[in-house]
Amino acid sequence: MQPIRQGDVILLPVQQVEAQKIPHLTLAKGKVTGHKHRLTEGKAELSEKDGTSYLRVFSESVLLAHEEHKAISIPQGDWMVKIQREYQPEGWRYVAD
Repeated sequence: MQPIRQGDVILLPVQQVEAQKIPHLTLAKGKVTGHKHRLTEGKAELSEKDGTSYLRVFSESVLLAHEEHKAISIPQGDWMVKIQREYQPEGWRYVAD
């Protein structure tokens, strides 16, 4: 499977990771707008281990929605959730969505 990107969120395929379950399905929330990258259809769970979030998709796929991006389908499997960063002369910063 290939990495999947929606705005500043990137999902990287991984092997199954044992982590602490998170009780929501929001992958990221915008600091300025409050818009959310969230799962709206399908069966999945989020978990966290050592500051990294993981997504496990149980159904054939789930729908990842965001107010400013086209919804995309995430296939069944295990994914590491990362927020992309970029370098500026002042240092690293998270990509603004």
